[in-house]
Amino acid sequence: MEKPIRVKIFDHEYLIKSDEDEDQVQNIARFVNERFKEVKEHSDGLSDGKTAILAAFHIASDYFQILKERDSLAKDIQNRSRSLNSRIDSVTR
Repeated sequence: MEKPIRVKIFDHEYLIKSDEDEDQVQNIARFVNERFKEVKEHSDGLSDGKTAILAAFHIASDYFQILKERDSLAKDIQNRSRSLNSRIDSVTR
C-alpha cells in the first residue's frame, strides 16, 4: 500500500491507505460524502452514526442492483452468443 491519503467526509478528515491511486480514493470519498449529505438532508435529527449507516445501506443497495443488472446483461450476451453460434453453425454445415 502507498502512503495514507487524506480525505474529508462530512467535515471529518480521515487517512485512507489503499491500493488505489490518490485520484480514485478522492473520487470514492466525494461519492461517499455526497451520499452522506443526501441522507442527512432527507433525515432530520439523525446522528452522524445513524446517517452513516443509512448512507452505507443506500450505497450497498446500489451496488447489489448493479450486480443484478450486470448478471442479467451477462446472461443476455451469453444467450445471444449461443443464438448467433447456432445460426453460424446452421449456415456452415
